[in-house]
Amino acid sequence: MSDAFAMEKSAIERRFSVSDNACRRIAKLLEGEPAGTMLRVTVSGGGCSGYQYGFGFDTERTADDQFFETNGITVVIDEMSLDLLSGAELDYVEDLVGSSFQVKNPNATSSCGCGASFSV
Repeated sequence: MSDAFAMEKSAIERRFSVSDNACRRIAKLLEGEPAGTMLRVTVSGGGCSGYQYGFGFDTERTADDQFFETNGITVVIDEMSLDLLSGAELDYVEDLVGSSFQVKNPNATSSCGCGASFSV
């Protein structure tokens, strides 16, 4: 594999996007939080499908964090979680059943009914 192809492939695999709906909701949730607060997205073992998504606010940065900025919103993901989230999009959906953040993850081979856990 050529170095150029490896770099291009690496850049593609390390993408993570945030929809406009998710940005608006995150901005609303960040109101009143300290300056520099970021949304941290994590993946951990568990859930009914093997892995589960986690969301929380954080002001701390670690050496293995990757940052994704969209519309003034910073999302931080650690390297291990990003391996399972590469190419994914965070969305915020409101419907008759309720509202929630949803991850559209191209790496997931299956997910539970509520979308909070997945397998690869």
